[in-house]
Order: sequence, then C-alpha cells, then structure tokens
Amino acid sequence: MVDTVTAVLVGVRLIVLSLGVMITFYSYQAYKNSRTYYLRNSTIGFGIITIGVFIEGVLFEFGGFDIVIVHLIESIGIGLGFVVLLISLRR
Repeated sequence: MVDTVTAVLVGVRLIVLSLGVMITFYSYQAYKNSRTYYLRNSTIGFGIITIGVFIEGVLFEFGGFDIVIVHLIESIGIGLGFVVLLISLRR
C-alpha cells in the first residue's frame, strides 16, 4: 500500500512533468513559427529541465536510488537547462 506522502509526491511530480512538457511543446511551436535561435535554445533548455524532473522521479520510485543521488541528478539537469536558457536570453 502506498502511503499518503508518496502518493502526493508522485502526483506533484506528474503535474510538474506535465507542465514541463506543455512549456517545451509551446516553446517548440513558437520556434517553428519564427525559426529564431533563442526560441530553439529555450526549447532545448525547457526540455532538459523537464527530462531532469522525469529522471529524478523514475530513479527514485523505480530505480531504488538514494534520495540524495536523485536530487543531485535532478539539480544537474535543472542547472544545465538554466544555462541553456541563460545563453538563449543573453544573445
């Protein structure tokens, strides 16, 4: 039986993942319409952040990894995504 805290955590992760997928999709649609490098880079950045969130949830729930390790992996993914977003905004 799944405890309440785990169920809430999984629910919140699914919401965050859904939002990330939607943001990445709309960013890609904007890139397709304008073909500008900053929208391409923002799509890549949002995609990396979304993948980081997804990987963290999968590794913790199904991989049996320690919470510290999965948070480190997620933080690296989010950090890389933010770097790509920063580059797209600075150019």
